[in-house]
Amino acid sequence: MRTDERKLLVLLAIVIAAALLAILQVRAQRAGEPSPIAVTASYLIAGSENLVTGIGNAVGGSANAVLSFPSLRARNAALVTSNQALLERNARLHQELADALAIAGIARLRDRHPNGIEARVIGFPPEGATRSITIDRGSLAGVRRDDGVIAPGGVVGHVTQVTPLDATVLLATDFSSRIPAVVRNGRWWGIARGNLQSIRLDYVTLDAPLRIGEVVVTGNGRTFRAGIPIGRIVKIDRNDSSLYQTAILKPSVRLNALDRLLVVAR
Repeated sequence: MRTDERKLLVLLAIVIAAALLAILQVRAQRAGEPSPIAVTASYLIAGSENLVTGIGNAVGGSANAVLSFPSLRARNAALVTSNQALLERNARLHQELADALAIAGIARLRDRHPNGIEARVIGFPPEGATRSITIDRGSLAGVRRDDGVIAPGGVVGHVTQVTPLDATVLLATDFSSRIPAVVRNGRWWGIARGNLQSIRLDYVTLDAPLRIGEVVVTGNGRTFRAGIPIGRIVKIDRNDSSLYQTAILKPSVRLNALDRLLVVAR
């Protein structure tokens, strides 16, 4: 019984809907407006066409991407190769520039020290027991023990051992290094001693008005002539219980990046 009632209700709903559509159709015709049935159908058809077109475009785009993938991969590989070549060229140009600047710096030193012997660093002691380097010039080139060694920035150290083809240079930062030194502004004397990564200026009288940033140069001694930069003051230690004061110097030369040098005899 309930099933028959449901069927009857569905039939009545269909009849009512059809009647409403008929009334709307008649009203539209009388008013000269488009049929609501035709408008609804056109919207459905247009939506279906857009859906089909979108699916077609997506499929076509995916197909084109798949077909062009080998070409894109080849272009990417070419760009990677080109970029690597540019990086290598840039590194080579930087090295050439560094070499040119080093050569120019040594040339300027030769103008001030015409009897100097040009040399290049060829080694460091592997055990690091001393702060020293090996250069590629020895007694056959005129290098002698206790000769001073300089770079474009100033003092490097002095020769401690010589063979016919090479020589060992003790750096100014080695603990055993001692160089007579003068504070360029004021002419205050002291001794520049190696301090591993820096240089200590010892035995400067307490009345010397030392200042941060002042340049310390060589005094006349067994190894160097006067006036060659040793370092710049970065710290001052004054002790009232002592007769002297101490200054810490930053070396004028980057002693951990040495290449071209000049050996000068006193």
